[in-house]
Amino acid sequence: MAIAQMAKIIIATHHSQASDLLEALQHAGICQILNAEEAAVTKELGDIETAPPRPKDIDLLLTRLEKSIAFLKTYAPAPKGIAAALTPKAVINEPEYQETVSNKNILEVVDRCESIENATEKIKAEIERLEAIIETFGPWVKLETPVEEMGKLNCVSCRTGLIPIQHFAETLEKIGALGGALQTVGSMGSKYACLVVSLNEVADEVSKALRSAEFDAVSFEGMNGKVEVIITEQRAELAVAHKQLAEKDAEAAALSDQFLNLKILFDHYNNLLTREQARDAAPATEKTVLLEGWVRKKDYARLEKIVADFGASNLAGIEPTQDDQVPVEIENKSFIKPFEVVTRLYGMPQHFEVDPTAFLAPFFALFFALCLTDAGYGLVMIALIALFIKKMQGDTKLMWMLGICSVLTVVAGALTGGWFGNAHEYLPSQFAVLRNGVMWFDPLEKPMHFFYLSLALGYFQIMVGLAIAFGHNLKQKDYVAAIIDQLAWLVMLNSIVAYAAMQGGNYAHIAGIFGKLALLPAAMILLFSHREGGWGGRLGMGAYNLFSAIFYMGDVLSYLRLMALGMVTAGLAMAVNVIATIAADIPYGIGFVLTIAILVGGHGFNLVLSGLSAFVHTLRLQYVEFFPKFLAGGGRAFEPLSKQYKHIYIGKVEH
Repeated sequence: MAIAQMAKIIIATHHSQASDLLEALQHAGICQILNAEEAAVTKELGDIETAPPRPKDIDLLLTRLEKSIAFLKTYAPAPKGIAAALTPKAVINEPEYQETVSNKNILEVVDRCESIENATEKIKAEIERLEAIIETFGPWVKLETPVEEMGKLNCVSCRTGLIPIQHFAETLEKIGALGGALQTVGSMGSKYACLVVSLNEVADEVSKALRSAEFDAVSFEGMNGKVEVIITEQRAELAVAHKQLAEKDAEAAALSDQFLNLKILFDHYNNLLTREQARDAAPATEKTVLLEGWVRKKDYARLEKIVADFGASNLAGIEPTQDDQVPVEIENKSFIKPFEVVTRLYGMPQHFEVDPTAFLAPFFALFFALCLTDAGYGLVMIALIALFIKKMQGDTKLMWMLGICSVLTVVAGALTGGWFGNAHEYLPSQFAVLRNGVMWFDPLEKPMHFFYLSLALGYFQIMVGLAIAFGHNLKQKDYVAAIIDQLAWLVMLNSIVAYAAMQGGNYAHIAGIFGKLALLPAAMILLFSHREGGWGGRLGMGAYNLFSAIFYMGDVLSYLRLMALGMVTAGLAMAVNVIATIAADIPYGIGFVLTIAILVGGHGFNLVLSGLSAFVHTLRLQYVEFFPKFLAGGGRAFEPLSKQYKHIYIGKVEH
């Protein structure tokens, strides 16, 4: 439950050892390296420059590998359905990885992929050309005259093209009036394939008439013989092209057994590129590369051991400057750690702020559970999440967080009597007795209980937020802010609540004490909450800050969404049960099948919809109502140089 303490370091290493040292640092994943613009050494020593640019061979190779992977993807078998979602990356072990990256012959596969892909693209382009010719010449198949002879006429001109059917009669009349002839040969969709013959003297008038008829000219330039023969020849060439394409597809399919190896190489060279970029961006002299960066203090000794293995390298700690933006890493243990997902989604706190994870964890889990309030849904979620955690690759913190929330959902559902809605009404009476034995209250029968519970929890979380800020300011020795900005509000708000709660009862005489007690912190807020500028501005802003007490009421009312979502979940579940009951009356066994489908589909839909709503709205309560009370955020996340894998997952392979 803390923000990791960071140490700023600088490593001086000889150019000959820089790459190997960076590889060791990347493998360890404990040190964040700054570029030359961020490094303080660059600002202090103006003659320090970055290392000379490295060759672009790695970039080019990565581009080629990526294209080859995309090409072979259509030929390689891939997981489908839920397996593709949970295990999208191929799992290999470390020995297999090392064997693959050390095999330089695999790079020949890239050459073969490029050759096959280029040949395939050419063949496909040829197929498209031939198919276009066959489609274009199809309407002219009945033309008996060889196409090359139509251009050899001296006294007359011959045009070939397509005329829309609706313009044909009008065009025929116009061409006839000019002494020409218009003859249909075939048709294509809503157009006629036509021959237009006319004397050269009236060629311009004929062209004008054809343009008005939306005449689409068809050229046989470069072709010889009858159209029927031409089409036959093109179809023969098309068959050859399809055969060639099938051969290339077979070659690609045979090559797809190298698909995984290409993925391994891509990730390997991508990590190599990351190291080289870190080296290129680091300040350097003629013989030395200076790696300035950050490491967690607990990892400093480990970093010393890594650097000590390189004789021409040296590690030293340096004092951060005022301009340094200290990177932030949050560290939590046990069941708190999964809730780091919520903090990271919001953004890291500043290095001098409080890590909110431990404080939000119990609230988030409880609020999520109250938004669902169905023990049956909680049990289903636990089973599904257990499966996901077992099958998923990589980081499972989100699943663990939802698992904890699901356990509390079971508890909340049992206390409010929610078991797949009102399923207890359709089950044996023993279940209803058990339900009633553990139930605290039924929200549908006593909604005000849920109403007051939601308000109480909201008010309590807001008070916790103020208390966190109060404690943090005390720790930072900012006593004025602690007293005026938090303690005054804590005393005033709680005094007002106590005053309102005791009105009209046996404690009315005590209520006056709390009413008077609220006046002192109110005066402090009015006079000192704004501590800059003249007294006119201070009092004006102080009055506004005091008036903002009403905003706390709005914050508390926001927590009524817990009640609203919880009751909506129950209502939808009950509706599903009622519909399923009605469907059960359908005879001939149809009712039974339909009932099962409605129960599974309806409750499944309700679970997904309500679960998503519970997550989003619980998230909102943390970000909008809770965090602003003590957290500014905007910290820069600690991003150590480490190995990243896009296509593969290195782990134990199950045989």
